[in-house]
Amino acid sequence: MRVLLIGANGYLGRFVADRLLADPAVQLTALGRGDDADVRFDLATGSPGALTRFLDAVHPGVIVNCAGATRGGARELTRHNTVAVATICEALRRSGCGARLVQIGCSAEYGPSQPGSSTAEDAVPRPGGPYGVSKLAATELVLGSGLDAVVLRVFSPAGPGTPAGSPLGRLAEAMRRAMQSGDGELKLGGLGVQRDFVDVRDVARAVHAASLSAAQGVINIGSGRAVRLRDAAAVLARVAGYGGALHELDGPPGPLRSPIGHPRLDSDHAAPVAYPYPDGCGSWQQADVRCARDRLGWRPRINLEESLADIWMEAACRI
Repeated sequence: MRVLLIGANGYLGRFVADRLLADPAVQLTALGRGDDADVRFDLATGSPGALTRFLDAVHPGVIVNCAGATRGGARELTRHNTVAVATICEALRRSGCGARLVQIGCSAEYGPSQPGSSTAEDAVPRPGGPYGVSKLAATELVLGSGLDAVVLRVFSPAGPGTPAGSPLGRLAEAMRRAMQSGDGELKLGGLGVQRDFVDVRDVARAVHAASLSAAQGVINIGSGRAVRLRDAAAVLARVAGYGGALHELDGPPGPLRSPIGHPRLDSDHAAPVAYPYPDGCGSWQQADVRCARDRLGWRPRINLEESLADIWMEAACRI
């Protein structure tokens, strides 16, 4: 089976590539903007016709799209998350390769959820920020394309390689700095937020399973359990051996500040935009993952403590 992986050098893409390469039945071709891609192609600016010609020449059986942007203004997010997917869908419609499309979506498409609830795939999406809007638009393009396609809505990925700008990445960096400077206390904001963290290696397993399945539509990929960021910080402190006090700043993230006090800029002109929570997902998100179990035969295997231990190993290397 020839698989075309788009975005192989991104956070999720690197682990998806490793998982697919471990399957002896898979022939992997990486397409991306970087020099280390097998084929250089920019989905945000390239034409569907050019991509069609490549698909007809390579004839992949599966296309996995892990590419996209998580930061930037609405224009940039739309270009990399929505226009890029429109290019893929149009190229696939024109091509004779008949490839299956596995699109990586995200939980930000759902927006805020009722505390205590689990969000299933039939929930009405109400994204609370431009990132979620751009990803939801991409999902709608895929679902309306008539292609053999599935969208994996990934909740909060964690584990090795976690971006420094993510909540867990910022936690690890703040703790690293505290330990390096000998601070006996750590003041953190936004620790009341509860998210469904899923290890990035489990996400890669889900992508592999989706590539081999006939499932279509939207499928949630998460742990099925919301964890308060405060509790994750306590686990991280234990893993890191940090004996200082953890003090939570009052209240949820402010309108112009993200968890752990980092500013968030969301417009094309770098002016702050006010959202109740920086990712537009409110105080609570928890996935209903029964569909992934039933349709993909997938369950998460790696617990949050192991994910946090791997995050800390990378942070500790910078001490």
